[in-house]
Amino acid sequence: MNKLNQTFASGKAFIPFITGGDPDMETTEKLLYALSESGADAIEIGVPFSDPIAEGPVIEAASERALQAGCTVDLLFQLARQVRGKIETPLLFMTYYNPVFVYGVQRFTRECAACGVDGLIVPDLPFEERDELLAPCQSQGIELISLIAPTSQERIARIAQNSSGFLYCVSSLGVTGARGEIDGGARAMVAQAREAAPIPCAVGFGISTPAQALEVSRFADGVIIGSAIVSIVAAYGCNAIGPVREFAQQVKQAITF
Repeated sequence: MNKLNQTFASGKAFIPFITGGDPDMETTEKLLYALSESGADAIEIGVPFSDPIAEGPVIEAASERALQAGCTVDLLFQLARQVRGKIETPLLFMTYYNPVFVYGVQRFTRECAACGVDGLIVPDLPFEERDELLAPCQSQGIELISLIAPTSQERIARIAQNSSGFLYCVSSLGVTGARGEIDGGARAMVAQAREAAPIPCAVGFGISTPAQALEVSRFADGVIIGSAIVSIVAAYGCNAIGPVREFAQQVKQAITF
């Protein structure tokens, strides 16, 4: 059974994101353990890419640091295999389609399954063009997570009805990054998706504080936080484990009610 089935089973889900290999593989491994111990219900591992079009400057810089430090897809598979033997928290790879295509779609999904990766998020793969990746994912028991955004509009219902795992709800237009307030359109988007299908909805892009996480968790099934965590890693480097753990614990506590 895919571990993502347990993500939303016991209250609101906290899904943190870190960039794989930033600042190095050893620190990434320690961060995964810290996030799991802090109550993360699933963890996104960003596959560094040279042209991350959906990312703001924080995660873009993290990708550059990871690539310069020698992070590769194979090293991330190796890391996932190593971590999977020690934690039960569902693991997701967030990657652009190019690294998957270059690696080979069938080979990439087989490796994901072998390493215990439970799902893939591919932000530059349109829902209407996902069939080439969907079938290999399904054959390996991997969830291909669909994204919806305020611009999805009439497509939201169709995407919700034809998706599994959970819906990644992009809270606002633009790239990733902390924002002062969460766009009110996120609530309407989640409501529209729920009217169409009983699939969990997790909101990401812009959530950067425990207070914002609480606000979003009142209408969504989960919160996704990336840039705020990656910023801590950027500030503390190899010493980021403690600060990230503390932040994650604060977020998890905020949405536990």
